[in-house]
Amino acid sequence: MNAENASFRKHPVLLLMTSHWLAQIGLGLVVTAIVTWLFLLPTRLEGGQENPYIGVAMFVVVPLILLVGVVLTPIGIWLGRKRIAARITTQEEDRRIGIRRLLLFFSVTSVANVAIGTQVTYRAVHQMETRQFCGSCHVMAPESSAFSPGAHAGLRCVDCHVGEGAGGWIESKMNGTRQLFEVLTDTVPRPIPSGIESGHLVDASETCETCHWKEKLAATRLKILTKYGEDEANTPETTVLTMHVGGMRMGGIHGAHNDPEVEIRFVATDKKRQDIPWVEYTNKRTGETRTYVKTGAAAELHDDEPRITMQCVDCHNRAAHVFRQPDEAMDLAFVLGQMSVSLPYLKKKGMELLQTEYASNAEAAERIPAGLGDYYKTAYPEIAATRAADVTQAGLALADIYARNVFPDLAVTWGTYPDNRGHERYPGCFRCHGGDHATEKGDVLANDCFRCHATSAVEETEPEILDLLGLGRPLRDMQKK
Repeated sequence: MNAENASFRKHPVLLLMTSHWLAQIGLGLVVTAIVTWLFLLPTRLEGGQENPYIGVAMFVVVPLILLVGVVLTPIGIWLGRKRIAARITTQEEDRRIGIRRLLLFFSVTSVANVAIGTQVTYRAVHQMETRQFCGSCHVMAPESSAFSPGAHAGLRCVDCHVGEGAGGWIESKMNGTRQLFEVLTDTVPRPIPSGIESGHLVDASETCETCHWKEKLAATRLKILTKYGEDEANTPETTVLTMHVGGMRMGGIHGAHNDPEVEIRFVATDKKRQDIPWVEYTNKRTGETRTYVKTGAAAELHDDEPRITMQCVDCHNRAAHVFRQPDEAMDLAFVLGQMSVSLPYLKKKGMELLQTEYASNAEAAERIPAGLGDYYKTAYPEIAATRAADVTQAGLALADIYARNVFPDLAVTWGTYPDNRGHERYPGCFRCHGGDHATEKGDVLANDCFRCHATSAVEETEPEILDLLGLGRPLRDMQKK
């Protein structure tokens, strides 16, 4: 047996696969089809893929490529075998030729598959930036639920949670890796801390201010607050405010806090920034600086505390993820006509059901509608019989309110995430403007109500101002009678 014959017997597959160009092309197509399939499969399993071309690629193009490769490979092997047999007789075949051909084959297919892989990887990274991907993790269910009905629901999570440039992208991926490790090891903090509390907040100049620019001339806005009593008639009380939102050239709320020439720094004693004992105001135009210290707090005690420069999210901290208190959520449901305002004591009973402790959201979804139905069957049997549909709808609306704001398994309950806009249910504005911050000279940090808003109606059942503005009838029509 000569050396070439021995080489063929020792490495028959190697020589067969590399001895004819058709076999190499066929094998390359098979490998490429398999690699492409493996890259595309996760995008289908994820469930959020909306691009129809992915399905076409997976179920038409890739199988066709695989079929062509499967056909070409045996043809090339058959032609190559005849060539090998001829070369063995003339001692022309050499193992090194087969190795070179194999290396060339792997080089070409690797380049092709890297090109495919990078394109699909780009699509995977894009998918990781979608709301569906971020909300697919169970521990993010509260934030995802609070995000959907908000004013920023049309944005992607990365628009506000990833900073500018490569640095912001890298930092976000590092945070994501940490969060993934916490999920895998079940060490996720419960409740999940907000961006402010965790220290991973992206500066507002890179997020909020890309749409809400400081120099914009903001008009005065009308705010209508309707609350419903816990009496039998669920009596409404409406307050109408004219909010002096302002801007750089109009003063008002934004002009005083968000003017580019104004810098406000403060010290917070807690991670949620709810207790602010020290505030410093600097006007760069005039060079004036004023320091305000909360009553009972010594200024020197905070010399070593970090100074936080005020930005949008210090007041608008729940701009995209709004968690409501039970009374606030019920009032909104009444206004939007999701519950009938004429069902007696609905506000009172609804508050009781919402503030009851439940072991899970599933239990709440079952017990809240059932509890409301049992109440009316006992207290108002005639209403339970004649207005069963209204009672059922109200029960489902209450269950939805609970499901959007409370997550027992993640330790999220009413008030877990304070909202610093306003000052009704949380300290909010009064963290600084409560009348207990003053300079050494005794100048009190402004707490005049009329600097921020003017009242046109205060807790009125039927405010005349709404009819004068043409808003009374549309608002009444929205309510379910």
